[in-house]
Amino acid sequence: MTFAPPRGPSASTQKTAPQLTALRGHHLPDAVRQSAALGWPYREADWRFAFGLGSGFAAEVASRLVGTAMWWPYGDSHASVGMVIVEPGMQGQGLGRALMGKLLEEARDRTVFLNATEEGLALYAQLGFVARGQVFQHQAVLPAEALRAATPASVRPLRAADDARVRRLDLAATGMDRTALLDALFATGTAMVVERGDGVSAYACAREFGHGVVIGPVVASGARSAADAMGLVAALAARARGRFLRIDVTGDSGLSAWLTEMGLPCVGHAVPMVRNPQARSIDPDADARLFALSNQSFG
Repeated sequence: MTFAPPRGPSASTQKTAPQLTALRGHHLPDAVRQSAALGWPYREADWRFAFGLGSGFAAEVASRLVGTAMWWPYGDSHASVGMVIVEPGMQGQGLGRALMGKLLEEARDRTVFLNATEEGLALYAQLGFVARGQVFQHQAVLPAEALRAATPASVRPLRAADDARVRRLDLAATGMDRTALLDALFATGTAMVVERGDGVSAYACAREFGHGVVIGPVVASGARSAADAMGLVAALAARARGRFLRIDVTGDSGLSAWLTEMGLPCVGHAVPMVRNPQARSIDPDADARLFALSNQSFG
């Protein structure tokens, strides 16, 4: 979640109070320009992908878009929040708080997750969110000579027969029913799994996003979970040699230093935050871990 550096409101925005309305498809071209002004890499296709999975609110002044916020339900008990943007000239007027208030009203008593930048931490804390760990953003144009090693035999493309197992792993790792998100990711991206003697133990996905390709989510379980996660990332990254590649890894994944050595330096970080946390149920795949996010908005 990024808020641009505050500036004084312009004469045009002083005259008319912002109005909050449902985010609609016709807002998205302006949302792309708004996010680009903050340095976010979202294409219109990325906004439309997000819009197709969730809903949100737009802030308008005289029919001009000045703010956005979106949320994505994961079953009846969880949700994530993202795409929270307030135009620089509208900073300091409580618009970010108003947009978040509308989202939280819709989310009701769900456990809500988000990934915050430093600028948003104070607001989210005031709204009842608690910080939990860090997320490290790694990205670069991957050198063509990178990752020449052969893909391990245990890594292979996702098959239809893997579907139920992969979804159980994701549920165990995140505690959320992300059925709609996984459906969309698998339909548009490239998914791979690690298969060991007792079946699939890990999965990962890569898709077109922003300036190039994003890898995520990456979920792995078992005693070799870290090695399996690295094997999946390496296999998907090898397909993107010579292209811009991004991956957002969790602070406890242990992958950040390895990614830097691989040629994908850490360029920033976000702070995962949660509101209304719920107790996790005991699951036979409880050792499944989320190593990389699908992106910072979806988690």
